[in-house]
Amino acid sequence: MNPLERYESLVDDVDAFRAACERPLPSVVRVNGITAEPARVRAALDEEGVAYEPVGWHEGLFRLPDGSPGTNWPYVHGWLHGQEEVSVLPGLALDARPGERVWDACAAPGSKTTQIADDMDDEGTVVANDNNLGRLSALRHNAERLGVTNTVVTNQDARNFSMKPLAFDEFDRALVDAPCSCEGTCRKNPDVLDQWTFGHVEAVAGIQKGILARAVQATRPGGTVVYSTCTFAPEENEAVLDHVLREEDCEVVAFDLPLETVPGVTEWDGETYDPSVERAHRVYPHHNDTGGFFCAKLRVGARAEESSARGVDA
Repeated sequence: MNPLERYESLVDDVDAFRAACERPLPSVVRVNGITAEPARVRAALDEEGVAYEPVGWHEGLFRLPDGSPGTNWPYVHGWLHGQEEVSVLPGLALDARPGERVWDACAAPGSKTTQIADDMDDEGTVVANDNNLGRLSALRHNAERLGVTNTVVTNQDARNFSMKPLAFDEFDRALVDAPCSCEGTCRKNPDVLDQWTFGHVEAVAGIQKGILARAVQATRPGGTVVYSTCTFAPEENEAVLDHVLREEDCEVVAFDLPLETVPGVTEWDGETYDPSVERAHRVYPHHNDTGGFFCAKLRVGARAEESSARGVDA
C-alpha cells in the first residue's frame, strides 16, 4: 500500500494531493542575512544570469527553476543556502532573538540552525546538537560557509541531553525538528514511500516523545519550544504533542504562518487527542507547491505560571 492512502481522509482534494506528491520538488535557496541582503542577492543572481523566482510569502527565499543551488558564486560565498520552503517554518515559529540561548535538538545538517543564528543576528548562543557524529561534519561546514559564529556543536542523544558541558542550565527557546518517517519529502525522495512501514512510524514516535519532553524540561518557564516533522502521520505529530502535554508542564499555543496550512487533527484511528493540538499547522504539498510538513509551538511552564498568577505555590 502507498502510505499516502492513509491520509486521504485528512485532505480537501485527494487528486490534487496525490498529483502534487508525484511532482518533483522545486529547488529553493534562503538568503543568509549574516552576509547579504535579499536585494544584493537578486542583483548578484541577475549578474550571473541565474534564473530565479521570488517566493511570495518570504522575501529571503528564491526558487531556482534550473536547480543546482550550489553552482553559483553567491552560494559559494555564503550568501545563499539551499533550504526547502517548508523547512523555514520552524525557525519562523521559534522567533529566536539576539542574545538568547537556543537549543536545536536535532540540528544536522544545519539548515535550521543557521537560519536561527541569522534570526539572532549571530548574537547569543545556539547549541546545535545531533546524535549522528557523521552528520555533524555537514553542520560545521554549513555554519562556517555561512559565517555563523554564535553556535556550538554537541553530540548527544537528545532524549538524555545533559546541560553539564554548558555555562548555563536552561534555554530560552528550543527547536525539535524530529527524526521521522519523512513521508512529506516524497517529492524529492520517492523512495521514502517504498521503504515506509508502520513499525518504523511506531518506533520513531517513541523517540520523538522523548526528545520533545527533554526540550520542554530544558527550557525556562515562559520559554518556547517548537516541534516539527516532515511527515503526515498523526502518530508522529499530534499524538506526540498529546503525550508530552500529559507528561510535561507546557501548552500548545496558537501562532501564524505566512502560507496556507490546515489545523492539527484531534482524532485519528480511534484515538482522541488534546483539543489544543488543533493549534498546530499541517502543510500539504498541493496547497503551496511545497513538501509536506507539521509544525507546533509550545509555551513552557503553563501550569506553573497559572498557579503563580492565582497566588498559589507551583
